[in-house]
Amino acid sequence: MTLRCWKIAAAVTAAGALVAGCAGDDKSEDKLDVGVLIITMFDPEHQAWLSRESLPISVKLPTVDKPVQCNSDGLCVIETGQGKSNAATTMTAVLSSPKFDFSRAYFLTTGIAGTPPDQGTLGSAAWARWVVDFDLGNHLDPTEAPEVPFGFRPVEKYDTAAYHLDDALVDTAFRLTEKTRLADSDAAAAERAAYPEQVGRTPSVMKCDTMTGDDYFSGKQPSDTARHIMDVRTQGEGTYCTTQMEDNATATALSRHGYLNRYLSLRTISNFDQPHPGQTVVQHLDATGDGFRLALENLYTLGRQVADHLLRNRPPSR
Repeated sequence: MTLRCWKIAAAVTAAGALVAGCAGDDKSEDKLDVGVLIITMFDPEHQAWLSRESLPISVKLPTVDKPVQCNSDGLCVIETGQGKSNAATTMTAVLSSPKFDFSRAYFLTTGIAGTPPDQGTLGSAAWARWVVDFDLGNHLDPTEAPEVPFGFRPVEKYDTAAYHLDDALVDTAFRLTEKTRLADSDAAAAERAAYPEQVGRTPSVMKCDTMTGDDYFSGKQPSDTARHIMDVRTQGEGTYCTTQMEDNATATALSRHGYLNRYLSLRTISNFDQPHPGQTVVQHLDATGDGFRLALENLYTLGRQVADHLLRNRPPSR
């Protein structure tokens, strides 16, 4: 869609309708030209963008709970819903919709995550090189199968178990953001102090790898299992540093539509994936802290930096 059409669509949408195109335009132009699609998973992540951006173009899709919100620069934001089923369903619906032109688009997940305390810290941010599925395979009781490391058997490779994202794109995102000053707080520092591995840590930007699982786990044993699965699925190339619930589903939808090489996953750390000494796993899951607020603030700060760059450097037309 031409810039003129974008502006008309924004004005008409604000009045309660949606313009698909403009008189005299080719049918091929009757689509919103998306430059960067920001992918969020639940309301707080979504609001981190909506509260800071003017996104007047609202596109409703019949099988998606929330409309896609866009501006005339080609920046769009969606909320997929939590977990792999929601993420896969929403992404497939959006990518298949005739209302959008993604031929020159980039795709950027900006979401919160957990981290093992020896890898990241509250408020830190990680650009994923590998996106790996925690769930696929056999998960056995380690006490009944001591010969199986961490009770995990991969069984087969699967075509959705691990995605290696485009190294050059990940390196660009990291380079653009690695020196960014991230939000921190005294409350987060106090939370870190309960973990021996956290001595001297403050928020930073990292390149490491993310683990997707519908099972929201807490504890050293499942954390160590995630580390092992990362090692198995990436043949020793990946470093487990964030845990989340959607990215393999998102990557699968993008891969099936031919867009995986333009996908970035940014996960900012809101919590640790295990309790501190003296804390039970139930207490850990029920606890609230300032890492959540920091993660939401930092995901927008870094995501906007990279989105600006990608909007200025879109791929050529096919």
